Amino acid sequence: MKSYKYTLFLSYFFIQSCFAQLDREVIQLWNDTIPTAIENPEFKEILIITDSVVASIERVSQPTLTVFQPEKPNGIAVIIFPGGGYHHLAINKEGYKVAEWLNTLGITVFVLKYRLPNDAIMKDKSIGALQDAQEAMRYVRLNVEKFQLKSSKIGVLGFSAGGHLAATLSTQYDKKVYNADDNISVKPDFSILIYPVISMKDSLTHKGSRKNLLGETPSKQKVEIFSNETQVTALTPKTFLVHATDDKSVSVENSIQYYLALKKHNVSAEMHIYEKGGHGFGLGRKQRNHAWTEACEQWLIANN
Repeated sequence: MKSYKYTLFLSYFFIQSCFAQLDREVIQLWNDTIPTAIENPEFKEILIITDSVVASIERVSQPTLTVFQPEKPNGIAVIIFPGGGYHHLAINKEGYKVAEWLNTLGITVFVLKYRLPNDAIMKDKSIGALQDAQEAMRYVRLNVEKFQLKSSKIGVLGFSAGGHLAATLSTQYDKKVYNADDNISVKPDFSILIYPVISMKDSLTHKGSRKNLLGETPSKQKVEIFSNETQVTALTPKTFLVHATDDKSVSVENSIQYYLALKKHNVSAEMHIYEKGGHGFGLGRKQRNHAWTEACEQWLIANN
């Protein structure tokens, strides 16, 4: 299997042509100026191509939503946040492929290509991805009629660092990170977190994700704010968690601490911890973690 890295000087048009092959609608997330963004025409997106497929994206500066509509929509929607340590987005394995699986359940899916933290394009890189996540939820709720959705059944699904973003949105949906022209709620109705980075604390965090999001030496206050196990309240959305015990990249204690925080605040939660699987298994490998999709489907059914 060969991988190639391309720096795109005409990134927008190239990416659009790649996504057009999927025959999916691609929505520019921000119609106007991106909040607190720094204009930098020399900052170009990079696509990682594997077997003629966009597998990963780096240096994201123009966020988009790619829409996956099922044949028979049931009114439920999920916004997917791919992982990649806040350095890149594993957009195929943890985005498009997962969207196709959710489509088989009748769920409408929006894969978010969110901006990756970078001082070259952001005044405050710690909130850039959260701005995109809030705006994505706002867009979906504003367009429930267009996509035949129920506004009370819109959730998020995040992998690894994307799981951190999903958990941040789930605990900090009311944090004002930009000025909006409406009062639309950006609170997810449910969260699905797969081997998520939850904490920014030294004892738990994935060091690469923390460095990319908060910098080399973040303040104690920043670390606390972005350690989502400390931000859970009774209003945090119900959550489904998956992790592997032998995950050497993001320790399983991230999911455990988040689960315990949810339990403490009487938030409905279900957690599946597999003995083996490592990190980044996506929809599954040969080990037992492939069953998480079946468990997730049953959880969705049980929660109506």
